[in-house]
Amino acid sequence: MSTSLPLRPDSPANRKLYEDMAAGLATQGYAIVANALPAGLPDTLLSHVKSLDPAAFRPAGIGRAHDHQLDRSVRGDSIHWLDNNDDAVRRYLAWTENLRLELNRRLFLGLFDYECHYAYYPPGAFYKRHVDAFKGDANRVVTTALYLNPQWTPQDGGELLLYPADGDVPIARIPPEYGTMVLFLSEDFPHEVATAHQPRYSISGWFRINNTVGNTIDPPR
Repeated sequence: MSTSLPLRPDSPANRKLYEDMAAGLATQGYAIVANALPAGLPDTLLSHVKSLDPAAFRPAGIGRAHDHQLDRSVRGDSIHWLDNNDDAVRRYLAWTENLRLELNRRLFLGLFDYECHYAYYPPGAFYKRHVDAFKGDANRVVTTALYLNPQWTPQDGGELLLYPADGDVPIARIPPEYGTMVLFLSEDFPHEVATAHQPRYSISGWFRINNTVGNTIDPPR
């Protein structure tokens, strides 16, 4: 599996990809794109996540900072935050940086940076309905989910369900199929992960704005 393919953000295929993502966010608040990444990159990311020591993952919690807590009745995945220590991750972060610049250019979102982690759902795990950001009280603007599950079937479960802010009927039910990326406005869509019946891998991420306080750069996570 090669890791040397150029990202080429100015290629016609990538321009069309960015246009589709920006159009989805602008018109309906979310976008679903199959085969979003350069060829070969999902393979190297899947190899990397599977090569990690299980001890590198920690049980995922709910809330942030001093409000953070563990509750396996709400959320059953484990996570590993990503940095630049692996070539596949560096290539993925370079791709998301190009996407950040393009979304800012097309939608004037003022996105400042990107944070992300691997998420692993063992069979039986789920994540109940929640929001990634609260109106006017968060720095997460656009949520992303990249799925790394080859040969996923409907019987495997694990779908991402997007809800309208004031409704209980999903407006989208998205299977975590290999290479698919989902983007949505973090404040606007309650969402949940249905129970997975097979091991489920993904990269969850957030494009953020910078809420500074007293010349201190707003920290991630």
